[in-house]
Amino acid sequence: MSTNKVIYAVLTVVVMVTACAEQTTELYNIQGSSSVSVLDGSKLYLKVLMGDEMKNIDSCEVVHGDFGFSGQLDSTRLALLAIRDGGMPIVIEKGDIMVTIDKTGNKVSGSPMNEKLYEYIDKHIQLDNQRGELGHKEAQMILNGMDERSIRQTLATENQRLLHQIDSLETGFILANLDNVLGPCAFQMLTNDYPYPVLTPQIEEIMGKATDRFKNDPYVKDYYSKAREILARMKGEIDNDSNSPAETNK
Repeated sequence: MSTNKVIYAVLTVVVMVTACAEQTTELYNIQGSSSVSVLDGSKLYLKVLMGDEMKNIDSCEVVHGDFGFSGQLDSTRLALLAIRDGGMPIVIEKGDIMVTIDKTGNKVSGSPMNEKLYEYIDKHIQLDNQRGELGHKEAQMILNGMDERSIRQTLATENQRLLHQIDSLETGFILANLDNVLGPCAFQMLTNDYPYPVLTPQIEEIMGKATDRFKNDPYVKDYYSKAREILARMKGEIDNDSNSPAETNK
């Protein structure tokens, strides 16, 4: 997954992710700062999933680089901090939450789940950046006079090593967060890279170890059901014109 795709997945992941979590009556407090001058005077919105739609639960204006949200929510949930045409995921939970927006990247910190989420995002982007640098390494190898076969073998080995690290990072993070909002969030970040729901060995491993709570998350449940149906149709086990099993000649 490229760095740009990771960022895109992060920005879109909250559109369908569930808001299931432990009930709480705590207040949330979000304080933010921005060094991006064009945001001054802009309206920011805090959105959460309600039913099938993302709804605004709070809004504020960026004044001299500062902004903030506060309120009471009955559950810890994943939200989207909408910024102009983009946004960033944020977990609304107990504690003081700090948001930093600058040209080098956006970050949420200060509360346990936000710390975990953005540590994961940072690690993922670092690995993707390393994959992105393989093209530069190839050019350098050519300048150093290495033969094409050696270059291909070296870069292929390095690419596979990085892909394995990314796979392990994604799988490990999801399995460690099956029963909170971060698991479904990371699962959608993972599956957003596919043009349609597919079943990969990685997804099968995750679903094979998943808890009932994770499997019943609306996004996870819908994705897995569609992926299995598509696979069954490709195998001819389901008639493409219906949802019933395909008839076989006897």
